[in-house]
Parts: sequence; structure tokens; C-alpha cells
Amino acid sequence: MAKKVKIKYPWEVLAPVRKYLADKLSILEKRKKLAAAADPFNDKSRLDDNAAIDADAAEQVGHMQASAIRQTLDRSIIQVRKALTRVKIGKYGVCENCGKMIDTDRLMIMPEATLCVDCEKKREK
Repeated sequence: MAKKVKIKYPWEVLAPVRKYLADKLSILEKRKKLAAAADPFNDKSRLDDNAAIDADAAEQVGHMQASAIRQTLDRSIIQVRKALTRVKIGKYGVCENCGKMIDTDRLMIMPEATLCVDCEKKREK
């Protein structure tokens, strides 16, 4: 019975990827804090304010925008953390679904990718 060969990237190749992902994570977390600070619902003075309908509507819209931005950032943060974990455990660049190597062109464009193109297409369907 043939032994399955484990393929993984050498640490010298992964070091800059890890640094890039760590920097990206830091930026995403800062952006998330800024989005939370921009949310009108986080303003303590609004509780004492009996605002007019138009001001209340503007706060609602601002809250929805801030929530959407935070959700998008949360998804990105999760993806980057997953990729960093995969670097740490030696599985970076390997599709978490099928186990095949993720195309290096895909990783160059999206270093946080954890699925190969074929598995990503199947997931999107």
C-alpha cells in the first residue's frame, strides 16, 4: 500500500505570508473598532435625546450601515485567523475540503483562501 505524501510549503515561503496575514488581521480589527465607534446606536447621548423622526431615521440607516460593515469585517477576520492557524499547523495552501494543494495563483490573490477553486465553486452553488 502506497504511503500518502504530505506536501507543505517550507517555512521560508510561509514567513512573509504569515506576516502579511498578521498585518491584515490587525488592520481589519482596527477597522472593526472604527465601524463600531461610527455606529449611532453606540452614542450614549442618543438615549436622552428625543430626536425628530428624520434624525431617528438617519440613526437607523447609520446603524444598518455600521452593522453591515462589521459583519463583513467579522467574516474577513475569521478567514484570516483560519489561514494563520493553518500556517501554524502546517496545512496552509491545502484545501480544507478535498486535501489538494490550492493553486498558488489563488493564494497570491487571496492569501487567506482555505479552499481550492473547485471546492469554492461547489460551495457557492
